[in-house]
Amino acid sequence: MSGFFLRKARIEDVKTIHMLLMECAKGELLLPRSFNQLYSHLRDFYVLSSDDNKTIKGCCALSICWDQLAEIRSLVVHPDLQKQGWGRKLVEACLSEAVTLGVYKVFTLTYQRDFFAKMGFEEVTKEKLPQKVWADCIHCPKFPECDEIAMVMEM
Repeated sequence: MSGFFLRKARIEDVKTIHMLLMECAKGELLLPRSFNQLYSHLRDFYVLSSDDNKTIKGCCALSICWDQLAEIRSLVVHPDLQKQGWGRKLVEACLSEAVTLGVYKVFTLTYQRDFFAKMGFEEVTKEKLPQKVWADCIHCPKFPECDEIAMVMEM
């Protein structure tokens, strides 16, 4: 796994993060994010960067939603580096940050049930999540017919 490392995202990463997310969104594996959303929430993101900082091959964000609740979102690992543990490392970085911030309940809305279940997330009904969680949903093309799976981890 040498040649890459995780770090917090920087301004110069936004275009590459956007490209990764849009490519993945084409396959309906996650929801697209606008440049405005990415710039506004840049501090939420970790990236998988090459050692020389010239290539970004993955990302994941921790978004604080409410008192004691955060969301793991926008998890992408380039196909060249999948099945090498990078997705897990990106999520673990976000979970570590959640604990550092004093947030011990983290959820995700995902199509990747098995991946998150292996990390300790448990499937829940969407109704178990507070109303605040759904603020972004009204902008989603799939709203109100969301087919993502809600999963929660309490640490």
